[in-house]
Amino acid sequence: MRTLQRRLSTDTRYTLLGLPAAVASFTVTVAGVSAGLGSAVVFVGLPVLAATAAASRHLADLERVALPGVLGQPVARPEYPAAPASAGLVRRMLNPMTAGQAWMDLLYGIVGFPFALVSFILTAVWWTGAVAGLTFPLYGWAIARIPGVGHGLTEWLGLADTPVMFVAVNTAVGALFALTLVPVVRMAALMKASVAQAMLTRAAYPGGHPGAGSEPAVIREPAWSAR
Repeated sequence: MRTLQRRLSTDTRYTLLGLPAAVASFTVTVAGVSAGLGSAVVFVGLPVLAATAAASRHLADLERVALPGVLGQPVARPEYPAAPASAGLVRRMLNPMTAGQAWMDLLYGIVGFPFALVSFILTAVWWTGAVAGLTFPLYGWAIARIPGVGHGLTEWLGLADTPVMFVAVNTAVGALFALTLVPVVRMAALMKASVAQAMLTRAAYPGGHPGAGSEPAVIREPAWSAR
């Protein structure tokens, strides 16, 4: 029971907080790339693109921190090469754009937004349906007595159009939401996390399996694990 509660709590937090983070990432990416490409001809846009890439990297790091709790395993952070020690000011300033992962971070800022939105909606709807339905007996009687309030669901089901049946049917709907809450929220969290894992992390082992290298990549590179 505690495991289910912990899983539901983790997945709910991930999907609900994921939307504000996705909005911020989408806004930064679209605004930064648009401004950078629009002024790249006069070279003013290159620093803007580099700054956008650096910001996207930090936003991607936030996503990578949250992933282990949902996936149940550590995730390895892709390599971001540092500028050479002998590099000049311009080379250091543009360095955030030189990593291949930087462009994946930028792409995820756009691609990840619809997945975050759908995950948020699913989680919010199921939580609202479960809470509102299970507590319906506390306030449903008052709603049933409001003039003009139709009991469409009870009528559609061919049941008696009475306050008692009105409350019972809506409570049953809430119970259905509650019974399916864990799998639906889990599905929503994995839908978002799978995209983030594919675009923002690398395999735990070189080549994707334990036999491809002498040690796990998570040992040789920074990584986050669920603790």
